[in-house]
Amino acid sequence: MLSLMFLLLIVPRVLLSSTHVAVISPQDPVLRIGSSLTATCTLSPELGLQASSLYWTLNGMSVCSSSYSLLSPDTLSVTLHNLNGSQQQSGDNLVCHRADGHVLAGSCLYVGRPPEKPVNLTCWSRNTKDLSCRWSPGGQGETHVRTKYTLKYKLRWYGREKECEMYGTGKQRYSCYIPRNLALFTPYEIWVEAANQLGSATSDITTLDILDVVTTDPPANVQVSRVGVLEDQLTVRWASPPELKDVLFQAKYQIRYRLEDSSEWKVVDDVGNQTSCRLAGLRPGTVYFVQVRCNPVGIYGSRKPGIWSDWSHPAAASTPISERLQSGSCDPKPGEQNSTLRRELKQFFGWVRKHASGCSGMSIKLYDQWRVWLQKTQKTRNQILQDDNS
Repeated sequence: MLSLMFLLLIVPRVLLSSTHVAVISPQDPVLRIGSSLTATCTLSPELGLQASSLYWTLNGMSVCSSSYSLLSPDTLSVTLHNLNGSQQQSGDNLVCHRADGHVLAGSCLYVGRPPEKPVNLTCWSRNTKDLSCRWSPGGQGETHVRTKYTLKYKLRWYGREKECEMYGTGKQRYSCYIPRNLALFTPYEIWVEAANQLGSATSDITTLDILDVVTTDPPANVQVSRVGVLEDQLTVRWASPPELKDVLFQAKYQIRYRLEDSSEWKVVDDVGNQTSCRLAGLRPGTVYFVQVRCNPVGIYGSRKPGIWSDWSHPAAASTPISERLQSGSCDPKPGEQNSTLRRELKQFFGWVRKHASGCSGMSIKLYDQWRVWLQKTQKTRNQILQDDNS
């Protein structure tokens, strides 16, 4: 269907105008939104037609005859008021037809607005050697006519102006990629110029140092596993970002996790630069989804943090089911919870006196050993109770 429209509208314009059958004037005008246009269709005398028999269409829809004016036996005009933005960047099709519907001539109307200065210019580097930037059109955004965006950059205090050459397409059309030949330890000035046939505009200048905008891909190989039989804990492990393996830097990480049936994430901020972390205080017998992200800091000694990566793909694991859940017992009342807590603390400190010497023995590992001992004790107690009841 699009090919047919192209043949009907584009080819006749070329062939017919070359044989002087009919001509529309003006040809392919560029107009501002809200403006008016008067166009004329002039017939060749040898065609033997009267202009009064002609009619106009705009994008395939007939234009009301009250907007026509017969200027001469071979010239018919049409006046369009308060034009809207073009429905497509290839223009709106204004066509002059013979009474039987045959296409005599056509013209494309480009109706839009001049660009406003681009905004939200943001840049980042994945390996200190490249730079990616994106921005948004200013003002009302869409100009409805072809608008060229050019990203330019230069060293702040010296150097010549350069243009980015690798622009995105489709949804990424407001972006550009500079793959190489960037300097470190020297700030750049970066800006975007927008221009079309109705005007031009330039964004504010962004000043940045490559080392201050380094980011990475999300951490890879994220794994979540149980901590033995501990019912309220999971261990998360991941791999450092490979992009910066040859760069002097430290990374800090964030973890977020949520219940399987929840959309609310809980964020763990104080992970530091280690590549593993233990989540505690979890619900027994529950599936958790976990994600990790990275922020490279201290790139070549820079004091500023980099940019957080995207979150990794979620990994999942379940905590062990507690003995209490397996036995089908109800949750204890608040008073019973306090009594249980006091009893467990008394047991813990009594157990520590037997197994630890001094404060040096007080560690997470020692606590975990006690939890395992306690759960085994509870399991034995529950088994005895079940045997007595039977």
